[in-house]
Amino acid sequence: MKTKKLYPTWFTLGALIFYLGLFFLPGIMGIGYSFTDWNAYSSEVNFVGWKNYLKVFEGGTNYGMFIKNTFLFTAVSSITKTTLGIALAILLTSRMVKMKSMHRMLVFLPQVMSFLIIGLVFKNILHPSRGFINITLKAIGLDFLAQNWLGDLDFAFKSIFAVDAWKGTGYVMMVVIAGLNSISATYYEAAELDGAGFWSKFRYVTLPLLKNVIISVTVLNITYGFRVFDLIYSLTNGGPGNSTGVINTAVYSEFSKGNYAMGTTLSSLLFIFVMMISYFILKAVGNKEVEQ
Repeated sequence: MKTKKLYPTWFTLGALIFYLGLFFLPGIMGIGYSFTDWNAYSSEVNFVGWKNYLKVFEGGTNYGMFIKNTFLFTAVSSITKTTLGIALAILLTSRMVKMKSMHRMLVFLPQVMSFLIIGLVFKNILHPSRGFINITLKAIGLDFLAQNWLGDLDFAFKSIFAVDAWKGTGYVMMVVIAGLNSISATYYEAAELDGAGFWSKFRYVTLPLLKNVIISVTVLNITYGFRVFDLIYSLTNGGPGNSTGVINTAVYSEFSKGNYAMGTTLSSLLFIFVMMISYFILKAVGNKEVEQ
């Protein structure tokens, strides 16, 4: 009996050692280094306490803006992709749309492409002088709509949001479609017998039964939003100036300059933000389920 209990443990041991050695241990070491002055210009590593963390939140630095941009990107990205994903999922499961599989494939296709490739492609599409969008606008006499999409403070972040939504909405759509297909048709038939229209069925049948699906994609979108790097790096590299910089672009910049301690400090803060927000979301959901 004892052998049978231990036998499955051996299958997880290799993965556990791999995870502890390559993820958990380096993460703990990174948090430890955030309390030092570790850099590329000295062989000595000295303990400095909370100095790096205080520097992040003090005035006169761009770190506060990077944190604000990270939260802004996460909020807008999560809301946009979740809303569009639900809308497209409902549309592409309705009877009025033909060739549903083809449309689903076209919407989902950007998801399988690399963020870096998409960033480089859209950087050319949105180029102010030779980009496809501005050339097309000028060709049809709409010159006044042509903009410096990635170089103007008013449009840079909006352009990033649009590209991110184009890439990520398909994944949310497919997850929601799976959730919609799991809802029994009898619920909708009963609602129709009570005289419910489209919006009533959506509000009182679809949304409540999709709650767990929506929570799952929201948590995934939030963790992605906080970890975003390659899309912003390839599109604007945090510019113009530092206006579209986020925590991970700041981490990359600090490590590039040899300020390893500050890079690990920002990474540690990012980890704390993700853990706290994920905890509160799951806690709030758990409390509502208990009340119900």
